[in-house]
Amino acid sequence: MAKELIINRTHNESRVALVENGEVLDFLVDRGSLTDETKPSVGNIYLGKVLRVLPGMQSAFVDIGYQKAAFLYVHDAYIPTLEEQRELAARAQEKREQEEKFGEMIPDEMSTLAEAVDMRFRPDVKIEEVVKEGDVIVVQVAKEPISTKGPRVTTHITLAGRYVVYMPVIEHTGVSRRIENEEERERLREVLDSIRPEGVGIIARTVAEGQSYKVLKSDYNMLVKIWKDVQKAQQNKMQPPVLLHKDLSFIQKSLRDITDEDVDAIIVDDKSSLKQVEKFVSKFIPSFKGKVKLWEDDTPVFEKMGIDIEMERALSNQVYLKSGGHLTIDQTEALVSIDVNTGKFVGKKTLEDTILKTNLEAVKEITYQLRIRNCGGIIIIDFIDMEKLENREMVFEALLEALKKDRAKTNVLPISGLGLVEMTRKRTRDTLTRIMCEPCPYCEGIGRVKSVTSVCYELLRELYKVLKKSSANKISVFAHPEVSARLTADLGIIETIEEVYDKDVTIRADNNYHIEQYEIYSHDL
Repeated sequence: MAKELIINRTHNESRVALVENGEVLDFLVDRGSLTDETKPSVGNIYLGKVLRVLPGMQSAFVDIGYQKAAFLYVHDAYIPTLEEQRELAARAQEKREQEEKFGEMIPDEMSTLAEAVDMRFRPDVKIEEVVKEGDVIVVQVAKEPISTKGPRVTTHITLAGRYVVYMPVIEHTGVSRRIENEEERERLREVLDSIRPEGVGIIARTVAEGQSYKVLKSDYNMLVKIWKDVQKAQQNKMQPPVLLHKDLSFIQKSLRDITDEDVDAIIVDDKSSLKQVEKFVSKFIPSFKGKVKLWEDDTPVFEKMGIDIEMERALSNQVYLKSGGHLTIDQTEALVSIDVNTGKFVGKKTLEDTILKTNLEAVKEITYQLRIRNCGGIIIIDFIDMEKLENREMVFEALLEALKKDRAKTNVLPISGLGLVEMTRKRTRDTLTRIMCEPCPYCEGIGRVKSVTSVCYELLRELYKVLKKSSANKISVFAHPEVSARLTADLGIIETIEEVYDKDVTIRADNNYHIEQYEIYSHDL
């Protein structure tokens, strides 16, 4: 099974795709200075200044030098003492053992940290007791600005390396829950405990599986040095907002975070990017030496690999299945709805068999689209209703299995009696549609315009109002050509109006008018 990381660069735009046998497992895009040079990316550490504390929201706004203030929630602002951390971790573990299982969770690499220090068990902590207006604090970007929202930040600093994640302010030893072998998990936990001193944390990433003490220790030491540099910069008494640590470049971060050990080749289509990749690989992923290749074909690599076609599919709200069925995907600010339809697929046996096959095919396409579109927040999937319980369970299990390919954390509830699946997907960056598209200037983002018939009736109602009030004997109406054509097609309408009101009415077409736009002028002959 060929697995390749494809890197494409066009001026200031970089695109990265992880592809396995033609299927895009992950897709990232960055547009550099063409959009906003100051845009904070996940992992950046800032010396910020608290602008405003909101007790009613239990949060604060922090100036980090971006056009929109960063949002700091109380649980991200409060750093528990070492004793509190240990108590919180024990209480969280005890609570989880007592709780009934509610849905299924597909974890990401950092799930282990969230479970260890669950701040829900400290409802007594108030934001006004943690920070005050004018305070200077060190924060890290946890979520990039999305749509109209500013970045979300935290004081719980985490520094990610290739194999481990270092946490200088939270004590914790964790192993990525995506490593399923219990013996390997225990081995890694013992190695990590021998590496980290008391009071700090370390998590083994998924790619740490099978790595030696020496490799993990080297990665950890590099991250400790970065943190010491951050502390040193903080002590220089600079005036906030100040960028204390900039995370890796987009391409370097992609190599660090989405390049699995089983990747067969890294293909780069730009010579300057090739040097950057080779340098990073040589220093941090020496096992990949010899796997980096320059794309020299005349056909662009994303076009040749079929990735451009997949991106176009990912921008459409309708995605067709091979059987003839289709998905309708609608994205709003906080919710994504996915509707499954049989479409042209009529099946061969019974209706239930046709529905089951459509739903199972839809599962693979849905999880694929969620990944490449980077859909986040609440997701509602409307599967076609299945009468048999075993069929619903089969579709649900297929969905859980397909979601294991997703690097993002997901929580999934079983299929309801109405055929709905409710799930959440962790989002740290903007969706593909928001990056690649902008609201339609014609419909102003609504996604539809009034029909010609509706505009005609609206215009006629307005025209009657003008005719009743105006003493002028001539009325001129300017409208979109299609509206004008519809009004003049039935000559009886205008003739009747002229006869009833004893006025001359002229309809004129103007190509510059929006289909919903019209103007009515009254003047004397």
